[in-house]
Amino acid sequence: MKSWVSRVSLSPPAGLTGDPADLDKRKDVYGQNLIPPKKPKTFLQLVWEALQDVTLIILEIAAMISLGLSFYQPPGEGSESCGAANAGAEDEGEAEAGWIEGAAILLSVVCVVLVTAFNDWSKEKQFRGLQSRIEQEQKFQVVRGSQVIQLPVADIVVGDIAQIKYGDLLPADGILIQGNDLKIDESSLTGESDHVRKSADKDPMLLSGTHVMEGSGRMVVTAVGVNSQTGIIFTLLGAGGEEEEKKEKKDCTHPSSHPIATIATDGAAGANAPGNTSLVNGKMQDGNMENNQTKVKKQDGAAAMEMQPLKSAEGGEADEKEKKKASVSKKEKSVLQGKLTKLAVQIGKAGLVMSAITVIILVLYFAIDNFVLQKRQWLPECTPIYIQYFVKFFIIGVTVLVVAVPEGLPLAVTISLAYSVKKMMKDNNLVRHLDACETMGNATAICSDKTGTLTTNRMTAVQCYVGDVHYKVIPDPSSIPPKTLDILVSAISINSAYTTKILPPDKEGGLPKQVGNKTECGLLGLVLDLKRDYQSIRNQIPEEKLYKVYTFNSVRKSMSTVTKLQDGSFRMYSKGASEIVLKKCSRILNEVGEQRVFRPRDRDDMVKKVIEPMACDGLRTICVAYRDFSADPEPNWDDENNIVSDLTAICVVGIEDPVRPEVPEAIRKCQRAGITVRMVTGDNINTARAIAIKCGIIHPGEDFLCIDGKEFNRRIRNEKGEVEQERIDKVWPKLRVLARSSPTDKHTLVKGIIDSTLVDQRQVVAVTGDGTNDGPALKKADVGFAMGIAGTDVAKEASDIILTDDNFTSIVKAVMWGRNVYDSISKFLQFQLTVNVVAVIVAFTGACITQDSPLKAVQMLWVNLIMDTFASLALATEPPTESLLMRKPYGRNKPLISSTMTKNILGHGIYQLIIIFTLLFVGEQIFDIDSGRNAPLHSPPSEHYTIIFNTFVMMQLFNEINARKIHGERNVFDGIFRNPIFCSIVLGTFAIQIVIVQFGGKPFSCSPLDLEKWMWCVFLGLGELVWGQVISSIPNSKLRFLKGAGQLTQKDDMPEEEMNEDQEEIDHAERELRRGQILWFRGLSRIQTQIEVVNTFKSGTSFQGALRRQSSTTSQNQDIRVVNAFRSSLYEGLEKPESRTSIHNFMTHPEFRIEDSTPHIPLIDDTDIDDEAARKNSSQPSSPNKNNNAIDSGINLTTDTSKSAASSSPGSPLHSLETSL
Repeated sequence: MKSWVSRVSLSPPAGLTGDPADLDKRKDVYGQNLIPPKKPKTFLQLVWEALQDVTLIILEIAAMISLGLSFYQPPGEGSESCGAANAGAEDEGEAEAGWIEGAAILLSVVCVVLVTAFNDWSKEKQFRGLQSRIEQEQKFQVVRGSQVIQLPVADIVVGDIAQIKYGDLLPADGILIQGNDLKIDESSLTGESDHVRKSADKDPMLLSGTHVMEGSGRMVVTAVGVNSQTGIIFTLLGAGGEEEEKKEKKDCTHPSSHPIATIATDGAAGANAPGNTSLVNGKMQDGNMENNQTKVKKQDGAAAMEMQPLKSAEGGEADEKEKKKASVSKKEKSVLQGKLTKLAVQIGKAGLVMSAITVIILVLYFAIDNFVLQKRQWLPECTPIYIQYFVKFFIIGVTVLVVAVPEGLPLAVTISLAYSVKKMMKDNNLVRHLDACETMGNATAICSDKTGTLTTNRMTAVQCYVGDVHYKVIPDPSSIPPKTLDILVSAISINSAYTTKILPPDKEGGLPKQVGNKTECGLLGLVLDLKRDYQSIRNQIPEEKLYKVYTFNSVRKSMSTVTKLQDGSFRMYSKGASEIVLKKCSRILNEVGEQRVFRPRDRDDMVKKVIEPMACDGLRTICVAYRDFSADPEPNWDDENNIVSDLTAICVVGIEDPVRPEVPEAIRKCQRAGITVRMVTGDNINTARAIAIKCGIIHPGEDFLCIDGKEFNRRIRNEKGEVEQERIDKVWPKLRVLARSSPTDKHTLVKGIIDSTLVDQRQVVAVTGDGTNDGPALKKADVGFAMGIAGTDVAKEASDIILTDDNFTSIVKAVMWGRNVYDSISKFLQFQLTVNVVAVIVAFTGACITQDSPLKAVQMLWVNLIMDTFASLALATEPPTESLLMRKPYGRNKPLISSTMTKNILGHGIYQLIIIFTLLFVGEQIFDIDSGRNAPLHSPPSEHYTIIFNTFVMMQLFNEINARKIHGERNVFDGIFRNPIFCSIVLGTFAIQIVIVQFGGKPFSCSPLDLEKWMWCVFLGLGELVWGQVISSIPNSKLRFLKGAGQLTQKDDMPEEEMNEDQEEIDHAERELRRGQILWFRGLSRIQTQIEVVNTFKSGTSFQGALRRQSSTTSQNQDIRVVNAFRSSLYEGLEKPESRTSIHNFMTHPEFRIEDSTPHIPLIDDTDIDDEAARKNSSQPSSPNKNNNAIDSGINLTTDTSKSAASSSPGSPLHSLETSL
């Protein structure tokens, strides 16, 4: 080892000098710490991928045939025998222009391909940019010139001394030169999940890509970049890159790149190149567009690996096995993707059927007309002409298909997500998996850490108990016995990570900068407040001289350090959670600094008088203790249980971590948006409860649970110690605070909520985490948030979104963006489907009645371009507004197309069809022009059909403005100028349309129009806006049949869901009609509730039996609570009418809900319950988000079946009267 150290010319404690020439030389000799990235896909490759699209291929073939036939001049040119087939073409001398249609189709195909390829290319560029931003943020601590500095991972060279600590992901290979209790997770390389113990004398090799799970230490870097363990694996992968890529497409397991490779942006891992991401668009597009099975298979992969390159972002396992597991465990397809795929396949099938029917009808009509009715013969010389007709029919059929299939859908999703991700960066959300952004919009529960997320993560010691005195403020050093003070200062200075420091403030007058573990910073702050210096003590006993360290972990919840004293004896300092450390104390230092006996009775006394009051003030309590050991015999340091016992307590410190000022408001927004916030923390239960009240997670007088990990496990495990889902279901709906929880508890809770079937909507859970052991919970959650500042590499690796400012309000922003994505897609769908429905019907009926589609293939492609590409850009880039947080989450089973949207689609479709058919069949009389119907094959474009085309496009343009609102709002122009992209696209499309009509000529089948006809077209288009107002005046309740139409993507029809529809949907027309009814209903329900309260009192004893083992006291408490709640509800109801989405909501809080399956048993006395109320109840489910009823309604007694089930046996007829009144 020593010879090796001298070979890399290094003096261990001081590290490298940092001389630039030396560093460059090292980089030349040993290589740089990065893995060269894989080349991105070229633009041409992307073009080739875009060309793989089936619809486009069909169009290309049709265009080629059309082109070929137009150049072929049949010999029997003018022969009468071919009948109408050729009439009229020659008169115009236009036969030679026959090629234009084919050429125009080809041109529009080229346009579509280029647009798609450009989108993919720019998206890839964006991801690369994002990638490099993440790389710059990845830093590591190294020692250079005796100073500890933070370096970007890429700048680490061979010979550097790196400081490693709990939670790090090693950026290079190295040899351990000093370590404390170091344990490494090498599963990413070996597949073995057991942690490997490392020490300088036994097994000192550390490999890049492995995780530090416990302890700390220093290592000399021995290999970087391509030569490190991870680098070698990546190089091998790169060599097999080609085969890899083929495999990858099949099974989509992307080995992520690694922080070293982070530099490699997306790694020579072959699969990881963002080039592949560009495929996402390709894949999604294909999967979504056609129902051709092969592509749909790819689609699933694309959904799962949506934004994979970012996975490489924070480093990752080098082993694909690991990744495979990860990608499998990473949630099923995101909610939106599942719905979209389903919808796209349905639309695709419908389009295919329609286009097939169109072609068949056209061919049959032509054949019957020519060969049956006019009894013509099929002459050989006429064959080309007939074929030309058939090709024309085929092109019309394909055009119907092109318009029917919403290719813009994947584009809209991609644009919307990419736009959101870019903007979310500004809101401190670094999105690593694209679909997480949209899943967040559906979140129904957030399990948040306390420290740093809800609080500022600036720990300051504010109270302490030392020398038998409880000081409410930090005491003067003179009032503490000198002996006690010395031991206390040494205990804090030595028994904390040496990387934890308090530095002078960056700005004049600012707060001192806390570096490292924040709790330790709080304790070091106490040392400074006691006018002592911790650094001088650390200099006397440097880290190398520490005899043994038991580092902090989530099981121990304490940290101990052993030092050797001058006389050869040992002293161990210990600190940790007060109730845990005090249990191990048998003595305590008294007011003069002498030890006195500390009995269990004294301990209980102390907990009551010192620790609980501190915790109720929201303080974290830390106990500092010590123990002396004799030199002979030397204790067995591996017997940790005996070593860390029989301690002497020095003091108990109360550390404050104030709540972030913006958090209570953010939590209120979440609750209003139907999201339950739960706090999962390692802190003491009283501290946790105090902070939860300050944050507004719990409100006094509400029915909720605050429990600690021990109680939680007691409730959810059976006798054998196995977790049971039914037991979890009894706990989670009311659970708001889980204290003293281990990472396993967090994982169990998240899994329990996700797997629960208590509520009809599967819960979508977001989780925040910063520690190494939060990994499993972050992976299990639907969306995992890692902390950008306090988070360890391991947590970041497991997460979907990184909060760059560690702030809870950023999560609320993520919810807003997620909902915005969902709404953007809905807006686009509403617009797109209107166009599709109209265009398909027009093309279909037009073709059947007049043998020719009123909208030509090229025109259809242009319509398709504005509808798809431009509309998706315009509607997908709407910025989010606060109003998005005023409604409940949509939930997984809510159809993508709500009833309001169905109403809009059908309403606008009817308007457009009436206008177009009027123009088609009587247009020539209205405008006094030649009819364009039944025109021969190559006849010039007619004004008649140009007017139809132009009016159609104008109607789409104005309908695009209508599509900006999907909940039936009146003002469609609201906030339109906040979205410059939208305005420029609408104006741009209008300008291009003018050019096409006036100068498009033959290729676009357009004939120029004069100003009057233009005014008519625009006027008919403007009619859309007026008609939109008419549609939004019709309440949904009048259109019951829409329900079915809205159920487009329901996985399985849920009757309950249909009833819910009214409540979930914000239908403004309905709201206006209901204002009067609300007061009336409210009065009714008041009376009802009062009757029930009285009855409950009367029969308090009579149904005691039914309450099963509920003691009478409980029932009385419940009754009193009910009355109080009822009082408060009176006022709350008056203050906040808007807190209910609709009148139904107010009425639907169950009085007595009985499962339909169970027999109806009279509860109190059937006559007392208003029949109407009972009827209403059975027919109307409660508000969509079950676990938030208490919050929605302001009435805390209306707990609903899901909750009441918790306290009764499922078999009992009456779910429980405990809380449901």
